[in-house]
Amino acid sequence: MLLDGKKLLITGVLTDDSIAFAVAKVAQEAGAEILLTNVGKGVRLTEKVARKLPTTPDVLQMDVNNPDDVAAVAADVTRRWGRLDGALHSIGFMPQDALGGNFLSAPWESVAFGFQTSAFSLKALAVGLLEPMKAAGGASIVTLTFDGRYAWPIYDWMGVAKAGLEATTRYLARDLGEHNIRVNSVSAGPIRTMAGKSIPGFDAIAGSWAPRAPLAWSLSDATPVGQMCAFLLSDWASMTTGEMIHVDGGYHALGADFRR
Repeated sequence: MLLDGKKLLITGVLTDDSIAFAVAKVAQEAGAEILLTNVGKGVRLTEKVARKLPTTPDVLQMDVNNPDDVAAVAADVTRRWGRLDGALHSIGFMPQDALGGNFLSAPWESVAFGFQTSAFSLKALAVGLLEPMKAAGGASIVTLTFDGRYAWPIYDWMGVAKAGLEATTRYLARDLGEHNIRVNSVSAGPIRTMAGKSIPGFDAIAGSWAPRAPLAWSLSDATPVGQMCAFLLSDWASMTTGEMIHVDGGYHALGADFRR
């Protein structure tokens, strides 16, 4: 199987409609052993939804903005497995006053916290997990983005954070390559996850997707995204790093809606 024997850490599983849940499910079906993380009260929610996976994994507490939490997870992984073959970074947050048309009025305090959580956290996670990944002799980190090359309606400072996340991916790919650690991002089309629905005006983006995308795009099925992440976490992507791969039905490739 594609991920047979792989030991993976997956962040961001909160509900069974989340992209991270799809990644976890596909990874298990492909032969991986996984651990999940969440923070605070979210741990209980993740433990509950984890029972819907083919095999119920353990859930660890980790606030990615807290170096002690990341270090504790790295130590747990080392004790448990002795190595880490890969990790999914599915972490993002932006306060409401920095979204939904508030680009010009957003206060720095909100932007700073959102950027730390949504972009800098990838570096924090990669560095915090470096030792168990080095022990694996090579590893793969995959993060989730929403094409930061464009200014999307209502996405505002989260769009800026995603652009920063994508740049962080490339710089990490540069600096971690010597340890045979690959770092890539997957730009997914809109999925009606809890995170997506929390963005004011989400339907303004999602509503245009299916009519324009060359391939039929589902707003409720994250499985294709999970499959691409599983591929990037596997040895089949051994020479791919610093890349952003679109799983969006081809929406990104068009300059205009060719169906009209």
